[in-house]
Amino acid sequence: MGNIAADDRDPDCIFCKIVAEEIPSDRVYEDDQVIAFRDLHPKAPLHVLVVPRRHRRDVRELAEQPELLARTASVASKVASDLGDGDFRLIFNTGASAGQTVFHVHAHVLAGGSLAEEEM
Repeated sequence: MGNIAADDRDPDCIFCKIVAEEIPSDRVYEDDQVIAFRDLHPKAPLHVLVVPRRHRRDVRELAEQPELLARTASVASKVASDLGDGDFRLIFNTGASAGQTVFHVHAHVLAGGSLAEEEM
């Protein structure tokens, strides 16, 4: 799906490598702006990551492109509807102390069953 310019990719980023299909993933959705794939360590019955194809460090950088932020949220909703009952939690970890471990913005879509507040 569409080539990403070199300045929109970090060669050391694991998610950039997943976007480029250099590392396999269990993709559930993709278009020219984002991909969505199952989390390797799910925290809910449905746990999918929605990742913009263009490298942006975190949701603060993504917010500078509101149309891409909106697309990310829209795809999260689609994934929750297609693979679950439509109800979902959407989480962006922003910064190391907030739990961000991969510094390529990604939205966690959690769904399936009843998600308790303490699972956040």
